[in-house]
Amino acid sequence: MSTKESERRMPDPGTLTPSAGGLKDSPAVERALGRSKLYLLISWSMLYPEDDEFLDYLQSGEFVEDARSAIASLSQALDGVGGERAKAKLAALTKHLAQIERWVSTECVNWQLSDLQAEHRRVFSNVITLDCPPYETLFGNDHVFGQAHVMGDIAGFYKAFGVELSQDIHERMDHLSVELEFMHFLAYKESYARCHDGAEKTQIVVDAQKKFVNEHIGRWVPLFARMLVKKADTGFFRHMADFTSDWMDWDAAHLIVNPEPYSETDYRPATFIAPEGQSYECGAQDQGNELNMLLNEVGADSFLDKEKSSEGGGPVGKA
Repeated sequence: MSTKESERRMPDPGTLTPSAGGLKDSPAVERALGRSKLYLLISWSMLYPEDDEFLDYLQSGEFVEDARSAIASLSQALDGVGGERAKAKLAALTKHLAQIERWVSTECVNWQLSDLQAEHRRVFSNVITLDCPPYETLFGNDHVFGQAHVMGDIAGFYKAFGVELSQDIHERMDHLSVELEFMHFLAYKESYARCHDGAEKTQIVVDAQKKFVNEHIGRWVPLFARMLVKKADTGFFRHMADFTSDWMDWDAAHLIVNPEPYSETDYRPATFIAPEGQSYECGAQDQGNELNMLLNEVGADSFLDKEKSSEGGGPVGKA
């Protein structure tokens, strides 16, 4: 499904029936919901726009409005977590949103879909650009076996939580948007677990987020964001690069993890040389894109309580 579709199908927080206390009374639940929203927005912003939906979302002001709402919710729900540094980082995110808002009102307001697509191609290219490739396995892996190991670990995370790549829009499972949407899913699942599933199951979801940030996005996304700043230089993707960088810093601190981020010397994709006369493209040439949320109540097939369906299908989650 598309990112926006996954958002529309998520239950409205006001319709949930918490097992103890209301959602608005739980700062931890509000933090999970705010984090989920921001991961979703960053994920969607980095995808190649196939139709007018994301452009309309930008031009209407809803993108900035939703991001501000999530940040405001986080600010109110910090409850002392992270101290002054956490508040300062959220303030920096708000400033980035102001820059995006100005860009929308001065440049993007009269854009057509073709303009946004052209801007995406300028920055990310139609092939795997070496300037800022949005693929994790191109960072820190100068050998194909290392890339395969990382890809297998990512696949293991997705499989454990019963999510898979959609066939509608094609992209690789190590694409930035896919990995960030997975974090959106886990954070939302955390909010549900805190209301319904108790401390043990909640901790499993929290631990999965910590591990995925510490071993995956927390390692390569900071370097990718710096590369994106240089490549984009100006415009929407430059602003999103700054936003993503500060967001990853904030969330790693919030989760109390200390990933070892890659440096420029860890980026060595050029060691792969294509056969003469051949080129390798990404995008529509690859299989799979985004995450297909196998929704069951909260939107997940959980690995916590799996059972086989009566029709002999795959596991059924009890989130």
